[in-house]
Amino acid sequence: MRRRKLFALLGTARFFAASCFVACMGCLAAADAQAQPATVYFASGDGATQLVGYVFTPLNSGPHPAVVMLHGRAGPYSANINEDCTLVARDVSSPCNASSLSKRHEAWGNYWADHGYLALLPDSFGPRNKAHGFGRFSHGDPEREDVNERSVRPLDAEGALSYLRSRADVVPDRIFLQGWSNGASTVLNVMYRQASKPSGGFRAAMALYPGCGPRALISQDYKAASPVTVFLASDDEEVSPVSCHRVLDAARTNGSPIEIVDYAGATHDFDDPGKKRQSIEANRTARDDVLRRASALFAR
Repeated sequence: MRRRKLFALLGTARFFAASCFVACMGCLAAADAQAQPATVYFASGDGATQLVGYVFTPLNSGPHPAVVMLHGRAGPYSANINEDCTLVARDVSSPCNASSLSKRHEAWGNYWADHGYLALLPDSFGPRNKAHGFGRFSHGDPEREDVNERSVRPLDAEGALSYLRSRADVVPDRIFLQGWSNGASTVLNVMYRQASKPSGGFRAAMALYPGCGPRALISQDYKAASPVTVFLASDDEEVSPVSCHRVLDAARTNGSPIEIVDYAGATHDFDDPGKKRQSIEANRTARDDVLRRASALFAR
């Protein structure tokens, strides 16, 4: 009798342990699967365009500091999805949406949310019927002129800033700016425009592998009033880090609060988490370093 009770107790214990294991594995899976970002709509600073954006929200209660993330010339969506995408707008069905963002944008949005920042990724192309984005070396394409990084996209960033300041879950004076490639050039132009304004604006910015030539920047006589950190790749096959040093080193000499980080052997898109870019050791090193630095830059 005592032996039967012992076996019964052991069986119960094994069942309980197995149940706990399954439950814990479920918790881990749920924690690993990030929630899909929310879709929002707001006005560009151009006064005419309604933008669509994707919001990554921290799990803890707000208000939060915030980051506006500016996509590059390929747009915010996965290259596996966006080829046939055109208009992205309210009440318009499109395969380009919150569920089809590129891995890089999704990874960075989750990174900021995990570090306590609300992250907003505006789409500058979809609301202008160009959600497909643009290919490499297409800077001279006339189709890009009405989404250019000098006079159009800075107004989108400023519209995003105004939108975030209207949200109760955002700290209005702790909003930062980040961009990649074409979006990084936009970042530099936003901070240049902001230098001529009396106060306010983005608190600080980071730009990853921007173009810095005359077609990319508003002025080659660059200046910034708020901190800007620029990350350059020595083996960049799309933009010239030498051009960026020429423009930005002069601005630093003239007193602009600009920091430049150079990654030897890294390529354009070095932070893209895809296998192709991360098969290059210098890209892995650069990606790890920029992820280590990023939250500290905006915590200052």
